[in-house]
Amino acid sequence: METQVQKVQKVLVHLSRGDAAAQCARFVQSITGHFGGQDETQVGCYLDNNRFILSEGAGQRVPLKRPAFCPFKHLSVTQAAAIPLDVQDRGVDVGVAVILQTANQRVLLTRRAAGLRIFPGLWVHPGGHVELEETLLEAGLRELHEETGLEVEQNDVSPQILGLWESAYPARLSRGAPFRHHIVTFMLLHSPHTHQELQVCLRPDPAEVSVCLWVDRDLARSIVVGGDGEPPAVRVTEVLPDGALRDSLLPGAVLCTRAPAEGPDVERVSTGTKYALGLWLDSLSPPQSSSPGEGSC
Repeated sequence: METQVQKVQKVLVHLSRGDAAAQCARFVQSITGHFGGQDETQVGCYLDNNRFILSEGAGQRVPLKRPAFCPFKHLSVTQAAAIPLDVQDRGVDVGVAVILQTANQRVLLTRRAAGLRIFPGLWVHPGGHVELEETLLEAGLRELHEETGLEVEQNDVSPQILGLWESAYPARLSRGAPFRHHIVTFMLLHSPHTHQELQVCLRPDPAEVSVCLWVDRDLARSIVVGGDGEPPAVRVTEVLPDGALRDSLLPGAVLCTRAPAEGPDVERVSTGTKYALGLWLDSLSPPQSSSPGEGSC
C-alpha cells in the first residue's frame, strides 16, 4: 500500500509496449533504449491520471532522443547496483521546457543560476517539473511565469509538442553516477507579441535565472550546427541578485561551446536545448514579410 501512495506523489514516466499495461519506468532504465537500440526514435506520449505514458503507438507520436553519452545508455549492471536505493526509487521524472516563439520569430533562452544543484550555469529554455493534476501546458506556463515573470494565457497560445529529450544529471558517467533522470517535453508556444514587447514584461527570479536572451533563427542555427569563425557577441539581459536587470554583451562563442568529454562542465547551451532549437528551426515556415505584432503583456 505504501508503494502505491508513493507513486502518486509526483508525475512519473510509465512505459507501455504492445497490449501490456503501462509500468512505472525504473530510474536506472534507459527510456530511449526501451524503444530500440538507437539514440532517437518515435513514441506516443500522453498524460493519464498523473502518469506520463510513453508507448509504441498510442497518443501523439513525437521524436524521443538521448545524447550519445547518456549515462543510462552506458550504465553497467554493477554501476546501476551501486546507485543509492533512495535514488533508484525516484523513478523517471517528467519536465516541460517552453519554446516561447515571438511574433517576430525569436525564442527565449535563460542561463540557469549558478546556485542551482542541477545544471548550474547552462543555457536552457524555461521549464521544470510537471506537478500533480497539471496538464503539460499548465506546467509549462507556470514554470515560465515562475522563472521569467512572463504571464501567458492558455487561450493566447496553441501548444505543440516538438519532441522529447532523455536527460540525466550528471550528464556523463565521467562526472559521477546520475542522481536525476528526466524525460523533458519541448513544447512550442506561439506568442502574439514581439520579443521587444515581452522584454518589457521580464521579471526573472534571480534564484533561478542569471541571464536572458532572445534568439533569432540565425543565432539558433549557429548554436545547433556551428560554423566557421567565432560568432559575434550577442546582447543579453543580466539578472542581478536583487532582481534588477542590466543590458550586457555575451561572447557568441559561449553559446556554441560543446559539452566537454572530461572534467568539469562549462557555460554552454545544454545538449538537449540544442536539440530543441533544431526542432524549432525545422518547424519554421519560410520567412515572410510581415508587420511586427502589436499588443501589451
